[in-house]
Amino acid sequence: MVGFDARNKDSVARCYLCQICMLILRNPIQFLCGHRYCHSCLNIKEHSVVKCMTCNAETTYDKIIVDRGCQNDMETLTILCCFCNWNGIFKDYEKHLCTNHMNVSCQYCGKDFVDKNLSIQHESECENMIIDCPFKQYGCIEQFLRKDTHNHLLTEKHQSIMSSVLIESESYLMNIQNNQQLTSTVSNDQLNKTVDIILNSIEVLNDDTQQLHSQTSQAKWLLKDLTGDVSKLSTAVQETQSFITGLTPNHQVLQQNMNSLKQEIEDYQSISYDGTLLWRITDVQKKMADAQSDKAPSIYSPPFYSSPNGYKMRARLYLYGDGTARTTHLSIFFVLMRGTYDALLQFPFNYKVTFCLYDQSDKQEHIIDSFRPDISSMSFQRPRTDMNIASGIPKFFSLTRLQQNNNSYIRDDTMFIKVMVHFREAPKTLLPYIFNINPGLPTILQETMTQQEVEKQKQQSTVDTSVPAVSSTTLNST
Repeated sequence: MVGFDARNKDSVARCYLCQICMLILRNPIQFLCGHRYCHSCLNIKEHSVVKCMTCNAETTYDKIIVDRGCQNDMETLTILCCFCNWNGIFKDYEKHLCTNHMNVSCQYCGKDFVDKNLSIQHESECENMIIDCPFKQYGCIEQFLRKDTHNHLLTEKHQSIMSSVLIESESYLMNIQNNQQLTSTVSNDQLNKTVDIILNSIEVLNDDTQQLHSQTSQAKWLLKDLTGDVSKLSTAVQETQSFITGLTPNHQVLQQNMNSLKQEIEDYQSISYDGTLLWRITDVQKKMADAQSDKAPSIYSPPFYSSPNGYKMRARLYLYGDGTARTTHLSIFFVLMRGTYDALLQFPFNYKVTFCLYDQSDKQEHIIDSFRPDISSMSFQRPRTDMNIASGIPKFFSLTRLQQNNNSYIRDDTMFIKVMVHFREAPKTLLPYIFNINPGLPTILQETMTQQEVEKQKQQSTVDTSVPAVSSTTLNST
C-alpha cells in the first residue's frame, strides 16, 4: 500500500513525502542517511542490506528505524482530501478515507481498493482492460483485452501488416543509400562552387581592407588637424569668456552711471531757479506701499535753486508719515543742500517755506501750510555734507483723507506738490491766490499777476481801515 494522496501534497514539506511513491508518508521509516520512505513501498527482507533510492547509501535491516517522531510531527499537517472537499489535519485523514472512500473499484474487473492511487496503478496492469495494438503506429488498429495481447500478435492479419511494414522499411533504406551517393556527387560540385565564391569574396575583402586602411590613415591626419583646431578654438573661447567676465563689473558700473545720468537729466528738466518747485509724483500707490513696508520710507524731490547762483534745496516726502505722524499723516520736509556758491551766501537760512498739495479737481481746495526756519537748528546752517537734516511739517495732511477712494488729490496715480520759498514777505491771505494761478502761464506773467493782487489787497485794506469825516453845525439861538 502506497502513501496518502491529497490535493495539497505539492505544498507539503518534502521531508514528509515518500521518495518512491511521492505521496505523504504512510508508516514512515528512516535510513541511516536520513531519507524516509513508506514502509509498504520497500520490499525489505530481514538481515538484508537496503540501498537508499535517493542517495544510494546502504543501510542494513537492523539499522532501519520506524520514525515515530516524524509520524507525530505529521499529525498537525493541514490536509485537503483528494476525493472530496474535506479538509482537516493529517491525524484525522486516514479515518476520513476509511469512512467515506473505502470502496474504490476497478471499472474493468470490479476489484475494490482502499486508495485511489492503488486503483489507478491497477488500471495500468488490469488484464481485463481493452487496449490498442502496440504496433498501431505501423497500421495495426485492432483492439483487444490486455490478457489476449500474445494471441493477437500471432494472428495472420497482424503478421501480414508487419510483413508489409518490413518490406517498405527495406525499400526506404535502399532509397536513402542511393540518395546519399547522389548527394555526395552533387555536394562535390557545389563545394567547388562554394570555394570559388569564398576565394573571390576574400579577394574583394582584401581590397576593401586596403581601401579602409588608406581611409583610416587619412582620417587620423584629419583628426589630428581637427584636434589642433579644437584646442585653438577652446583657448579662444576661454579668452572670450574671461574678457566677458571682465566686462561684467564694467557693465554694472556703466549701468549705474547711466541710471544716475538719467536721474540727473530728469532733475535738470524740472530744475527751477526762482525759489519754487512744482513736483510731479508718479506711481503713488506703489511708493506708498514701499513707505508702509519700510522698503522706502521717504522719497526726495529734484533739487531747485533760489537763483542760478543761489541756495540749493529739495523736498523730502514721507507718504506714510514720519515719527509721531507715522500711519496718520503725510509728512513733508524742506532740505537745504550743499551748493556751488554757498561760500558767498548768507547763513543761517531764514526764509519762510510754504508747501501746497494740489486739488486736481475744479474745486481747487488745495492743502497749504507754511513754516519759518529755526535759525538755531543745524538744518539751516551752511551745509557741511551733501544735505542737511530735513525740517518741516510732520502732520501735513491726513492719510485718512488721502486714502479715500476717488479723492481729488491723487488722479491717475499721480499727485502734485509745490514748494515755495518766500524771499519777500507775502501776506498769508495772498497764498491761495498764488497757488490758484495757472502754472502754465509764463513766470513773469505770474509774478505780475501776484504783484497786482498784492496792490489790490493793500488798497482794500486801506479802505477797510479808513474812518469817514463827520461835519457838525452849531446853531445859535437868539
